[in-house]
Amino acid sequence: MRNLNNVPKVIMESKSIGHAIDFKWTKKKIDELLDPIERNEDLENLLMQINHKGSIGLTAALLEWVYWRFTGYTQATNDTQKRIEALWCSISDREQTNPLLFDTDFEIPASGSVNGALWIALMNVRMIDVRYRKGSYFLQNELIGLVLLARHITPKKKKFDNWFSQIVAELIHLYPCTYKNEELDETDEAVYDSSNEPVISREFFFDSEFQYTVEASENAIHNFIDNLNIKANPFLDFSRKAS
Repeated sequence: MRNLNNVPKVIMESKSIGHAIDFKWTKKKIDELLDPIERNEDLENLLMQINHKGSIGLTAALLEWVYWRFTGYTQATNDTQKRIEALWCSISDREQTNPLLFDTDFEIPASGSVNGALWIALMNVRMIDVRYRKGSYFLQNELIGLVLLARHITPKKKKFDNWFSQIVAELIHLYPCTYKNEELDETDEAVYDSSNEPVISREFFFDSEFQYTVEASENAIHNFIDNLNIKANPFLDFSRKAS
């Protein structure tokens, strides 16, 4: 899975590719997705059990569900693809990626079932990226809205649910978080260093034949990066050296 041109089998089976935009997109649903934490405590507790690099991998994978769902419906998916590439690169070396800036002045409305849903996805990813760069202990909280959105827009939700349940169980086992939610300082001033966490690759999420080892993950993500058109992606900057 060396690039994003091949559709993952599970996403294909979920009927996301080319399916009619028939999911509900009301003000109530938009509000639920924009402020999801209070109503989804179980999901929050589940995600808090995953470490930072595992969470960024899950972010990239969820954004890919959104990307394929809207491919052919909007030109904005081209930019989305570049953000997915940058997320994988940031797992390998955060210093060689630029911030995933998106609508920083909040000028784009979340209305419209395609562009509105994509806006929410990209804004969630933007906030995850901010917290990852900062080293926030609350990084995983920002994933809730992206999970709910990806599920909401997927035609065959059972396919998504089965995939998500399996992936999260594996993440908690192989990429466990080293701290507990109840131990955290709510001011969010403390900084967590994720640089020593093992990398994770796209294969972990989308290749059923992938045999996980730290070495296999490193090889897979380096193969992915080696196949990118770095100059064509404004979110990548391989001229920068890790400090």
